[in-house]
Amino acid sequence: MELTAVPFGTTDWSTVEPEHHPGVTGSASWRTCHFGTTRVRRVEYTPGYLADHWCWRGHVLLCLEGELHTELEDGRQFTLTAGMSYQVGNDMEGHRSSTRVGAKLFIVD
Repeated sequence: MELTAVPFGTTDWSTVEPEHHPGVTGSASWRTCHFGTTRVRRVEYTPGYLADHWCWRGHVLLCLEGELHTELEDGRQFTLTAGMSYQVGNDMEGHRSSTRVGAKLFIVD
């Protein structure tokens, strides 16, 4: 991620139209803004969500509410609760998300 040539600005996330993405179970709602080559998202997972793919994109992810379970392709598992974050580089470790109770996230990639 390289954040260059992006002037100061603010974002009212309530005005960003959500995109809905089904999971294997549950669904995700993404509110997405692009700043140069950087994607910034406010994401909400419904209770019972399980991602339908392994992701290899790099992220900085902050859990705002709820509980997020992240599984790595090598079998390791991590749980984030409100106020916790993770970071992973592009093409470093495949990962996928799930949640039993739902989660609200802020993601930069």
